[in-house]
Amino acid sequence: MQFNTMTKHYLNMAKICIVGAGPAGFYAAQYLLKHLKDCQVDLVEKLPVPFGLVRFGVAPDHPEVKRVIHTFNKTAMSPRFQFFGNVSLGRDVTLQQLRSWYHAVLLTYGADKDRQLDIPNESEMKVLSAREFVSWYNGLPGAENLQPDLSGDSITIIGQGNVAIDVARILLRPVDDLKKSDITSYALDVLASSKVKKVYLVGRRGPLQVAFTIKELREMVKLPRVSTIWRSEDFEGVKEVVDTLPRPRKRLVELMLKSLNEQQQIHVENDKKFLPIFLRSPKFLNGREVTFTINKLEQDRALPTNATEMLKTDLILRSIGYEASCVDAGIHFNTKSGCVSNENGRVVSCKREHTVDPGLYVAGWLATGPTGVILTTMNNAFLVAKTICDDITIGNLKVDEAKPGVAEWLKTKPVVTWKGWNKIDIEEVKRGQLLGKPREKIVKIEELLTVASL
Repeated sequence: MQFNTMTKHYLNMAKICIVGAGPAGFYAAQYLLKHLKDCQVDLVEKLPVPFGLVRFGVAPDHPEVKRVIHTFNKTAMSPRFQFFGNVSLGRDVTLQQLRSWYHAVLLTYGADKDRQLDIPNESEMKVLSAREFVSWYNGLPGAENLQPDLSGDSITIIGQGNVAIDVARILLRPVDDLKKSDITSYALDVLASSKVKKVYLVGRRGPLQVAFTIKELREMVKLPRVSTIWRSEDFEGVKEVVDTLPRPRKRLVELMLKSLNEQQQIHVENDKKFLPIFLRSPKFLNGREVTFTINKLEQDRALPTNATEMLKTDLILRSIGYEASCVDAGIHFNTKSGCVSNENGRVVSCKREHTVDPGLYVAGWLATGPTGVILTTMNNAFLVAKTICDDITIGNLKVDEAKPGVAEWLKTKPVVTWKGWNKIDIEEVKRGQLLGKPREKIVKIEELLTVASL
């Protein structure tokens, strides 16, 4: 296809394409637009809607975390910014095409798969992904078909990160507390009829190594009509070393010890129970029973012993981490680490190891792995965006040749622009107001496209 729309306006203007409209993509765009006055940033997203994990990963009872969307909206108001939703790398466009249309391409499409337990019978219906469960109650298109069975008395979550504790909180929180959030109505209906009374949170290491944060735990132990029940034997020797810990970890462990102490002094029988269990790794499943290997710690490493423990449960949710996908054959993807191979954000060439591929960059979880919070992602995105600015400034990345961008190519495709997203936004808020909620998310791709085109 020939592009006939190029003008002098394109000359010496750096045209940059960012693939993925989550936090990493928006923060990188923000930095580039601020520090590169002669640049155009096009943000390509496979879904018709922006914001990635801020929209689909943040818990509905944490609206304060979603305020970063205000910052993203300001970025989108720049006349040098364009949004192209419903455009999927590897399906609608190839990396080779994007690289021919832009001076630089930055991949920020995140981690969209969850790690497996790799134990016998894991594929049976009683094991679900916590990532999928979060997507279900947050309205990710396609996730509405998950249909989790909450008719049993107990659920076991394997993993002790913030996602795991978010899921535990949503399962145990009174439904009335969620009614005024942006949780999907279909999820609210299922949670309202839930019979779950006990949620186990199982980790392979001990209290000193948990991955959840103090904010998440503080919310959990304060849930109304929910008892947090620790195993006192899991805390042997912990009190003696707590003063040697770094301050954030010390405060977290002190909260666990305080909760344990209160549990032993105050005997309140609540209807629902939150039950953390440490030093256990799943070994195999057999119907409603999961057998765990009992571990021992050596220098923060969980080593298996010959001892096992069996736990009866009605449903298992695995929450042991995310990993990214390789969506295009042109990406040098490290399947072992689940990341795009890179050096400080510069993607390593597929052809020559340790040689960077000029003009191709990666940021966010796709570059670092699924670690940290939104602030961590912001810092990484800013650093990689600065690298792009530096490469252009010092001449490592040439911008003297005019580039057309993707707009002309997408004219015949069902693309959602920022104007289209605003129409979706207005409609979701309108539907939410009818239900007394901040918004009711539209979850069908076809309906999103229809609303965007009105």
